[in-house]
Amino acid sequence: MERARRHAPYLARMIDRFELLAGLLQDGLYEEALLAARAAGAGASDLGTALRRERNALALVLGIGDIAGAFPLDRVVTELSDCADRTLDRAIGHAIRRRAGDEAAVDGFIALALGKHGARELNYSSDIDPILLYDPERLARRDRDEPGEAAQRYAREIVSLLSERTPEGFAFRVDLRLRPASEVSPLAVSLPAALTHYESSALAWERAAFIRARPAAGDIRGGEEFLRAIRPFVWRSSLDFGAIIEMGRLSAKIRDSNEGPDAVGPGFDLKKGRGGIREIEFFVQIHQLIHGGREPALRVRGTREALDSLARAGRIEADDADRLGAAYDRLRVIEHRLQMVGDQQTHSIPADAEAIAGIATLDGSDDAETLLDELSDLTGDVARRYDSLLDTLSGEPDDRSATKPLSRQVADLSFSDPADVARRVESWTGAKFRALRSEAARQAFDAIRGRLLEALADAPEPDRALARWEAVLAHLPTGINLFRLLEARPALLERLAAILSLAPTLADRLARRPELFDPLIDTGASELPGSVQEIVADLARIDVGDNYEALLDRVRQRVGEWRFVLGVQLIEGARDPREIGRALARVAEAALAVLGKAAEAEFAHKHGRFPDSEMLVLGLGRLGGGELTHLSDLDIVYLYESSDTAESDGERPLSASLYFNRLAQRFTGALSVPTSAGALYEVDTRLRPSGTQGPLAVSLDRFDRYQRDEAWTWEHMALLRARTVYGSQEARARLDAMIRDVLCTEREPAALRRDVLNMRDEMARHKPPAGSLDLKLVRGGLVDVEFVVHFLQLRDGTALDPELGQAISLLVESDALDRDFAEAHALMARTLIAARMLAPEATPPSPAARAALAKAAGVGSWGALETALGNARSTVAAAWARTFEQDLELDL
Repeated sequence: MERARRHAPYLARMIDRFELLAGLLQDGLYEEALLAARAAGAGASDLGTALRRERNALALVLGIGDIAGAFPLDRVVTELSDCADRTLDRAIGHAIRRRAGDEAAVDGFIALALGKHGARELNYSSDIDPILLYDPERLARRDRDEPGEAAQRYAREIVSLLSERTPEGFAFRVDLRLRPASEVSPLAVSLPAALTHYESSALAWERAAFIRARPAAGDIRGGEEFLRAIRPFVWRSSLDFGAIIEMGRLSAKIRDSNEGPDAVGPGFDLKKGRGGIREIEFFVQIHQLIHGGREPALRVRGTREALDSLARAGRIEADDADRLGAAYDRLRVIEHRLQMVGDQQTHSIPADAEAIAGIATLDGSDDAETLLDELSDLTGDVARRYDSLLDTLSGEPDDRSATKPLSRQVADLSFSDPADVARRVESWTGAKFRALRSEAARQAFDAIRGRLLEALADAPEPDRALARWEAVLAHLPTGINLFRLLEARPALLERLAAILSLAPTLADRLARRPELFDPLIDTGASELPGSVQEIVADLARIDVGDNYEALLDRVRQRVGEWRFVLGVQLIEGARDPREIGRALARVAEAALAVLGKAAEAEFAHKHGRFPDSEMLVLGLGRLGGGELTHLSDLDIVYLYESSDTAESDGERPLSASLYFNRLAQRFTGALSVPTSAGALYEVDTRLRPSGTQGPLAVSLDRFDRYQRDEAWTWEHMALLRARTVYGSQEARARLDAMIRDVLCTEREPAALRRDVLNMRDEMARHKPPAGSLDLKLVRGGLVDVEFVVHFLQLRDGTALDPELGQAISLLVESDALDRDFAEAHALMARTLIAARMLAPEATPPSPAARAALAKAAGVGSWGALETALGNARSTVAAAWARTFEQDLELDL
């Protein structure tokens, strides 16, 4: 109390004005003082006086409690923000009822809080920056008033009631300049006009402003509906690097325009200065803009909360979160000390030494020099961390492309015909490509052209990379976002060039969906997706409400991102291809889990459910074996448990057979129907009982009878790679036991051998290999591996594991196969997964892709890989001869 009297004239006046509060504070009764402060306006002659008294009383209690350490920072800013909410809400109600009658409701008039008010982090002596909106259809008003006229009257009265200075002071200074198009729009903006603005002409900083927006007063429900409506404007599913770069430039501009000193000392601005509060806020908001569209957990308003969320998600380092968070809190505390001196919205350290010493004493610091040293260390650390972020967002044009003629620049690069390349590049910015027809797109492209050409020239095959880049340009609907992304992340140009040189499949996907490049900026882009459960949890965070079609879109987008990232890891040789294959299978299984659950819920709206039955999905082939390629279909069979209930319990009941067959169609559609985000998977259901002649979904009882009494040998061979990928744990266990029982049926070896060999001969006649790298169908390849393994599994009822590599390991342990056979399988499996990306035609690819394929396979060179594959096929042929007493003819 004594420090406040000596060093904070405003607090001294409030101590004298509110004797009751001063007494409570003197006795250390802070909570009691806070309750009394909230009621300080009771009995006032008018609302304006009441609001001012409450605000001043709270300022006293929070100021003394802050200095004394009784109230931590988060309590202070929350109480101030809550006071602003109450004040604004009472002013809105007063303005409307004063003109429209005592019974008038506030429905249709909304006050959105932005900035620190929206984050509930309001300053000790802060402006509030609301956006006032109204619904013309619901706004309470006099009959003769037009909605717009009434809304402006209310807005003017609200501003006056809060910010006009009277003998009691002011309640809150109100700044409405954050409203849409503030230079031309009225004080209160209609909802239709606001929606039009944010959907069409809003600026980058407005997206950042709405990160912290919330309905604070008036029609709260209407405000929530408005924020939901503009959510796609704020949280974009694909990165808008133009906006992010603009944020970086805005921050740099603020630094440049700061008239105070750059270093901590007299006149330094704790908010706008280098390393100050705003740079911490910008650091947070830029990362939220980058990642929040795909990660709803990052869509939080508070600065400290956002830092912690970003660290938990791995988007920033934990040390950044800790150090910036601690700096933010400390800078805010000192900011409050500055403001409580005279109840002024100031952020600057005083100019004279005596005033600085007063702030230090008010804060409880030893002396002014100690305080300034502490602030210098804090802001220096913040500035260094923020500089690092700004470096990646500078968006500066490539000076080399701007100062050097194109012909000379291309002549220095490694293209086979530089003159032709120069002519082609010159033609790009004409009318040839839609993506480069606008001036903004051309400017964005000019900023990366030089570095792009260098990256393409340094690619393994420059001319091929250039041609595929032109194919990407031809398919791009708009290029600005991709160009801005490459401008902001120049290191991605090397990855782009590698994709264009080595992987036509990835290049085609990128042309159709340039936002697929977005995930490559993440720190986790070199990691594998986690378990199925972790991927399901990630997909479950997709925020689309109850919109089934939107969920289909977003799952396709997210799965497409994972598959693209895994493809990049594959061509870069960053991972064993079999790890990639297993990751692709986990992603597919997780997508099935999420989309299957959504399809069931959507179907149940009309047709209800069967309480005693459920859908099961059996994965076969590569999905059952848990190892996909980028080109794999999903081989699945739909099953359901027999029901004792005649019909489902919905409004439009169906019999069990009809219900689950229609639901199976929904599952297939959820997985395979193209949406605006493209296709997801091809689904193959031909392995179901009776094939295409049978129903799409069959009961477990029918499945069991079919497998025991009617199935062909080849169907039991397919069943060896069966794995339940959808259904409850109890139902999965019953199905797994049923399948194991079928597979353990005793068989006559000679008949089994005859069936297997006839089937392989039939397959060889009707499905010849597409090329020498079709390691699935070439003789001595992976199909022959499977036939050997499946024969041994069925003959002996052993090694019944759907993962082929694991089954082979079990057979090696039992001496049924040699270890060389396991190594041959592993090499061909690894090579096939990589070849599906690097050599999709199954013929030897370009020299650069051959080298990448050899690296992925774990072999030193293309020649060494060819030799190793030949040896592997010979190993399989030898095992075939031992197993079936029949030679394989290999074309080596």
